[in-house]
Amino acid sequence: MNMIAQNVLAPPTPRSLAETGLSTVLMRDILLKTMFRTNMDSVSGLSKLIALPLTLTQELIDMGRSQRLIEAMGTLHANSGGEMGYQLTDGGKARALDALSQSEYYGAMPIPLDDYAAQMKRQSIRNIQLTRPQLTGAMGHLVLPPDLINQLGPAVSSGRSILMYGPPGNGKSSISNGIRDAIGDRIYIPRAVEYAGQVITVFDPIVHTAVPDTQDDPNSLRKTGNKFDQRYVYCDRPTVITGGELSLDMLDLTYNPTARTYTAPLQMKSSGGVFIVDDLGRQAEPPQKLVNRWIVPLEESRDILALQSGEKFEVPFDTLVIFSTNFHPNQIFDKAALRRIFFKIKIDGPSQSDYLKIFSIMAKKRGMPLNEKALVHLLKVKYPTIDNVYANYQPIFLIDQMIAICEFEGIPYQMTPELIDRAWANMFVREEEIQH
Repeated sequence: MNMIAQNVLAPPTPRSLAETGLSTVLMRDILLKTMFRTNMDSVSGLSKLIALPLTLTQELIDMGRSQRLIEAMGTLHANSGGEMGYQLTDGGKARALDALSQSEYYGAMPIPLDDYAAQMKRQSIRNIQLTRPQLTGAMGHLVLPPDLINQLGPAVSSGRSILMYGPPGNGKSSISNGIRDAIGDRIYIPRAVEYAGQVITVFDPIVHTAVPDTQDDPNSLRKTGNKFDQRYVYCDRPTVITGGELSLDMLDLTYNPTARTYTAPLQMKSSGGVFIVDDLGRQAEPPQKLVNRWIVPLEESRDILALQSGEKFEVPFDTLVIFSTNFHPNQIFDKAALRRIFFKIKIDGPSQSDYLKIFSIMAKKRGMPLNEKALVHLLKVKYPTIDNVYANYQPIFLIDQMIAICEFEGIPYQMTPELIDRAWANMFVREEEIQH
């Protein structure tokens, strides 16, 4: 997609150890832990693991050698282009174990928090300019009232917060996913972030979709090299989707007491992307309490996190938050909370003509022939029993029910008033007293 935000400035590759922004002791210890845990002994292999250029990796190894923590194995690797092999000395192993007892983290060097904040600013979700064709293209599979795109467009482009509300089964989740698909560009996600000597892992393969590497041909004379700091992963803008399982502690740093490592909370993993809170009101925590947790971040684009020690620090909050609920906003929020949610958009059931449009699209997709008599029966006999309230989920539900009946009865797919009645009976449960 041709988006303005596609030209996100790549974080430059550090040209010296000082340019990493990290203390040499932290980097040395991460190198020792990585050698200890992986048994990797070549500079090129270690360079990939710690995500630093070869020259800087060699510099760290030389520092370890001068401190008698690393020694050359005195043999050249036949399988790695004649590279020298390195191993930990007994002192190096002791230092690695000591460092592991403080934190199990090893592998990619982290990004200092300030550098991470600067990169987030360069690739902010607020920089996105979404056009009408992009949004309608991503929503192409949905039948939406025309004024809905008019409301959604500015809401998404603002990169602020959106509350979608309305009766269940009308595609609030599908619209959220459509918004996510419309934002089609890519950003740089740090593998880990460092603050006050503590390492917080951020990159999460469940949340982040990495763009496949364009690897250089090893035999090519002219190597292009990956042109950005390898401590980051080039990814599609992230999306985190949570529902009834969302709890307040998921929005805090996760500390693993055994490994003594931190993992970024959900909203930090979704930085530069979209955070969808589906089914608001179904969580164990009251919605008001959940939204109160977001008020400062939503207003000030910053979040406050706390380490085990109780020390608090600030991280960028750069996320398009989409709340979706089946409740009326006045039922679950006070006025102060509502005022802070930037856009409120009602997602209603379809009109009768849109309902028929959805019905015919779905019938065609499923190979179910339309039948006028059956449709008249549905609209004139069945819908009046529920005050003609249409919902987007109903056509596919009824069609799939009729298909299941036809397959069971061994008859060709067909639509009749009698099959409509049988399908309808499964869509609503009759009110009755069950004797216990």
